[in-house]
Amino acid sequence: MEEPKARKKNKSQFIRFLLYIGNRFDLHEGKEDELATIEYISKNVEFKGANLWILIFAILVASVGLNVNSTAVIIGAMLISPLMGPIMGIGMAAGINDFDLLKRSLRNLGVAVFIAILTSSIYFSFTPLDDAQSELLARTEPTIWDVLIALFGGLAGIIAGSRKEKSNAIPGVAIATALMPPLCTAGYGLATMNPYYFLGAFYLFFINSVFISLSTYLIVRFMKYPKKEFMDNKREKRVQTYITLFTILTIVPSVYLAYGIVVRSFWEEQAKTFITNEFVFPKTQVLNSELSYSTDPRLIKINLIGEVIDDRDIASLREKVKSNGFENTELQINQSGSRGTDMNVLRSDILKDLYERNERLIQDKDEKISLLENEVANYGQVRLLGNEIANEAKINHPTLKKFTLNRSMVSDLDNKTTDTLLLAYAQFAKKPSAIETTKLTDWLKLRTKSDTVALILY
Repeated sequence: MEEPKARKKNKSQFIRFLLYIGNRFDLHEGKEDELATIEYISKNVEFKGANLWILIFAILVASVGLNVNSTAVIIGAMLISPLMGPIMGIGMAAGINDFDLLKRSLRNLGVAVFIAILTSSIYFSFTPLDDAQSELLARTEPTIWDVLIALFGGLAGIIAGSRKEKSNAIPGVAIATALMPPLCTAGYGLATMNPYYFLGAFYLFFINSVFISLSTYLIVRFMKYPKKEFMDNKREKRVQTYITLFTILTIVPSVYLAYGIVVRSFWEEQAKTFITNEFVFPKTQVLNSELSYSTDPRLIKINLIGEVIDDRDIASLREKVKSNGFENTELQINQSGSRGTDMNVLRSDILKDLYERNERLIQDKDEKISLLENEVANYGQVRLLGNEIANEAKINHPTLKKFTLNRSMVSDLDNKTTDTLLLAYAQFAKKPSAIETTKLTDWLKLRTKSDTVALILY
C-alpha cells in the first residue's frame, strides 16, 4: 500500500510543478484584448503624413551614421524608424486571414522601402564621403545570426505588442533586427552603381522582414486570435487560399535562403578552424586569408610570408581539405618568393596588413597622447587653482602660513592598481584643532569638487 501512495504523491507533485511552470510561461497573462491588439498593429501599418516624414528623416540620420561610421547615430535612427509597423501587419494579416490588411501592409511596406532607398541613394549621390565604412559593409551580406535575431526579435515584438502595458520591446526589436541600415546600404549601392552592395543589403532586409512577419504569424496563430469572418463562404475560402499561397510563396524561399546562409556560415567557420589548426609552421606565418563561398569551386585563398614551404606540404594540405569534409573547395596558396605567385597582389596584401596594424598602433598612441594631454591640462589647472585656494584658505584660517595643492599618483600595493589623489600641504603658525582641520578638509573637497583630499599638516 505504501508504494502506490508514494507514486501517487510524486505524480501529484509533478503535476503541480507542471502547472506552476505553465503559469509562469502563460502568454495570456496580462494580454490585451485581441481586437485592440489587431487595431493597434493595423494603425501602425500606414505610411503617410507624419509617419512618412519620420521615415525620411530617420533614413537620412542612418545614412549619415553609416557614412561617418557612427554606431550611436545608426542606433538613434533605428529607434525613430516606423518600419516595424507594416512588417508586423503582414504577419498579423496572415494569422487572422485578413486579406485587406495584408494588401494594405504590403502596399505600405513597398512605399516605405521605395522612399527609404530613394532617400538614401540621393544622400549618397551628393555626400563628399564616398568610402564604404565598416558599418556599411557589415550590412552587405546576411549571416545565420541575422536570421536568428530577426526570428527571436520578431517573437519578442509581437508578444510585447499584445500586452496591455506596452513596453519598449518594439523599438528594441527595430534596433536588434537592423531594418534601416540595410535599406540605406541598398541606397548606397544604387548611388555608387554597385549591384553587390545593393542586392546583398536588400537580401538582408528581405530576410529580416520575412522572419519578423513569420514570428508574428506564429504567435498570432498560437494565441488563437479571432480570424476575420465573411458573410460569403466562397469569398472566405478564396481569401484563405490567397493567404495560404502568399504564406507559402514567402516562407518557402526565405527558409531555403536561410538554409543557404546556415550552410555558408558553417563552411566559413570550418575553413577558419582549418587555417588556424593546419597552417602552423616554424618560420612561415599566414599574412591573410580570403574565403569565397559563392565561387565555383569554393575558394580558400591564403597568403603566406616567411620561409617557402615545399610542394609536398602544399599537396598534403590540399589532401586535408578534401578529408576534412570540404566539398567542391579549392585551396590556393600564395607564398612570397615562390614561382607563379603574383607578387604585386602579395605586396599589396602585405602593405594592406602593415597599414591596418600601423593604423591600430597609431590609434592606440593617439589615445595615450590624449590621456596624457588631459593629465597635463588637469595638472596645470590644479596649479592655477592652488594659488586661488591658498588665498581663500588664508581668509578662512588666519594662522595658515604655507599652502600648496597638487595631484599625485598613488600605488595600491595590495591590489596592484594606480590612482590619482589630490594632495594638500598646509603649515600653520600653531597646530590647528581637530575641528579646524575637518573644516579645512571639507572645504577643500567642496572647492576642488573632489571626492577625496589628502591633507598633510605641519
